[in-house]
Amino acid sequence: MTIILKISRNSPERALIKQAALIIKEGGLVAFPTETVYGLGADALNAKAVEKIFAAKGRPADNPLIVHIADRKDVYKFVKEVPKEAELLMKKFWPGPLTMVLKKKDIIPDIVTCGLGTVAVRMPSHRVALALIKEAGTPIAAPSANLSGRPSPTDASHVIEDLLGRVDVIIDSGKAYIGVESTVIDLTVEPPLILRPGGLPLEEIEKFLKNVGKEEKSDKPKSPGMKYTHYSPNAEVIVVEGYRGGVMKKVQEIVDEERQKGRKVGVMAVVKGHKFDADIVKFIGSTEKEVAKRLFRALRDFDKEDIQVIIAEGVEEKGLGLAVMNRLRKAAGYNIVEVK
Repeated sequence: MTIILKISRNSPERALIKQAALIIKEGGLVAFPTETVYGLGADALNAKAVEKIFAAKGRPADNPLIVHIADRKDVYKFVKEVPKEAELLMKKFWPGPLTMVLKKKDIIPDIVTCGLGTVAVRMPSHRVALALIKEAGTPIAAPSANLSGRPSPTDASHVIEDLLGRVDVIIDSGKAYIGVESTVIDLTVEPPLILRPGGLPLEEIEKFLKNVGKEEKSDKPKSPGMKYTHYSPNAEVIVVEGYRGGVMKKVQEIVDEERQKGRKVGVMAVVKGHKFDADIVKFIGSTEKEVAKRLFRALRDFDKEDIQVIIAEGVEEKGLGLAVMNRLRKAAGYNIVEVK
């Protein structure tokens, strides 16, 4: 049986936080809000508890987890060294949507890192997440709180859809602020490498680190979101990107083709006023921030409306747009139509 706790995002009720933290201490699973998406947490130092995360999600055993902490100083307990670049990023961006990959100490169980010598660490900024970690008195290992491969949960209702009956507690604190997962940067290599674009735009990092590389796929991932199909609704997804005027025309062409096949078609639009003759059209925002916040919800909503094909307009890869396009392309299984 899953307990659902409604906890205020601005003033977390201590008694409810203690109730959820006790579950963590006892080796259970708690789904909790962060500023990016909801996470599914267990005591990061308890290997048996962490095993339950993989079982509840149906998560591949070689997909590492992020360790969440509530105090910058705690990072030194769990990693062997903190390079000067990491010190700088911690000072500038923690708490916040940045995860750093560093060389781990043996105190972190191998199941958390899938046997790698590195660990991904983050200090979230959401008050409920911080209160839970502090009260539990242990770092919390957590991927997104969804069934593996599904769109990430940006609201407690999404967690309930996927994980009710599979976890001990779901904390409901409303919608996530950002809507896409944290940015992950590997600081064990030179130059530092972005393993996953996310809630902290690359441009912000480049103000402090001048030479940053990008890697989006790996057979031995150091971070979530690199190897497997992710963020996928039940519907087929086709991403149309390129010249804006041409994108609108191409989207309608694909809609017409798919409807002629007898399929129910949805369009995910990012330009207000674009009109499409489709079964359902969802305008999810005209700025990268708006699109990021609404992306995963829209993918899930299309499924509820029995849409069979989703045609998504691409966005410019700047700011949060880089993370949006990363998620869209993965949701589509790289089924992309480019308009020159």
